[in-house]
Amino acid sequence: MKKFKFTLSLALIALAISANLSAQDTNTDNHTISVTIPEVALVDIEPAATKNITLGFTAPTEAGLPIIPATSNNTLWLNYSSIKSVADATRNVSVKLNAVIPGIDIHVTAAAAAGAGAGTLGTPSAQLTLSAADQTIISGIGSAYTGDGANNGHNLTYALAAGSGPGGVANYADLQATATAVATVTYTISDN
Repeated sequence: MKKFKFTLSLALIALAISANLSAQDTNTDNHTISVTIPEVALVDIEPAATKNITLGFTAPTEAGLPIIPATSNNTLWLNYSSIKSVADATRNVSVKLNAVIPGIDIHVTAAAAAGAGAGTLGTPSAQLTLSAADQTIISGIGSAYTGDGANNGHNLTYALAAGSGPGGVANYADLQATATAVATVTYTISDN
C-alpha cells in the first residue's frame, strides 16, 4: 500500500505542476517589432554616362541677323529619392549655374514626373533662366522616388538664347566668340 500511495502522490504532484505550467498560457499573446526608417534625400542626373551636353549657336548667313541657337536638348532626366523627416513636410530641388557665360541665357525646364516612381512626387516650376543663385525647379516633394535612369523622373530640357534682354540676364553686347565655354549646372535636394 505504501508503494501505491507514493506513486499516487507523485502522480498528483506531477498533475498539479503541469496544470500550473499550462495555466501561464492564455488565448492571446504579443510581442513588439521595432522598425527603422532612414531619412533619405538623394538626387542625380541620368543617364550618368552621357550627362554632359553641348549646346551652341549657328552664325547667320545674312548680314543684319543674330546668331541662331541650336535646337534644345532634352536627353537628361532628374531622378530623386526622398523620405521626409517629421519636422519638414516637403523638400525642393534647386538648380544653379557655377559661371554665367557673357551674353548667353541658359534656360532649363523640368517636365512633370514620369516613369516608375511612387509617393508624393514634386511639382516642376516654369522655365528658369539659370544663374549663380539657387532657384527652385521642383517643389513639394514628400516621401517618394522617381524611378532610376532615363525615362524616369523629370525630363529636363535645356535651351540657349543670345542676349534676350528683358526677363533674361544676358545682353547681346556681351557676346564674345569662343570655341568652348563650360558651365556646371548643380541640382540640390533640400528640406524647405
